Amino acid sequence: MDQFNRDTYKRETLFQEFYHSCLGKIIILAAVAFILFVIAVITIPTNEQLRMQTLDNIHQCLQENDSTKNDELDEFFANAARSFSETDTTLTNSEALKYFYRYNKLEIYNHTAYSTCYLRNTIHPQGIRIGVGIFGFVISTINYEDMILDLGPARGEFNVRISPSPAATDTFSYGENPHLKPYHYNGNPDD
Repeated sequence: MDQFNRDTYKRETLFQEFYHSCLGKIIILAAVAFILFVIAVITIPTNEQLRMQTLDNIHQCLQENDSTKNDELDEFFANAARSFSETDTTLTNSEALKYFYRYNKLEIYNHTAYSTCYLRNTIHPQGIRIGVGIFGFVISTINYEDMILDLGPARGEFNVRISPSPAATDTFSYGENPHLKPYHYNGNPDD
């Protein structure tokens, strides 16, 4: 008869049984999520930090926008670079910055574990999110097209008649109507 080896079949400890159960994994995941939530609540950037970082990102957006953006991927990488760097504000075009302050408004909203910065203007009257502050860090999401830097007329002259006046129709010719006759299929003429 074979000898039973007790070392091979050791019982799991209580922690191992808890960790390997479905309920144990859910409780551990919930505990980690709760700890991350508490850290996020403690490290929310202040309104002043969020405003200053967002304005820094706006300065960088105004400075580097001297070339045509090809797609959203370019904006994504530009925003990622803006989030990790600081700008030299003396290089920003002062006229563009003056128009930014005139036609755009920044609003900051505090949430439970993060804060957001919205840009309001006549293009986005409901506001568009341009910055998210979480874990003491501000993530930029601004695009150059979101800002209004110049206002102009929506269309040209307002009192121009769409159709010509009756006096102008005396000299204006619309052309002649072509002579059209009904088409009747008579079969293939080559047969």
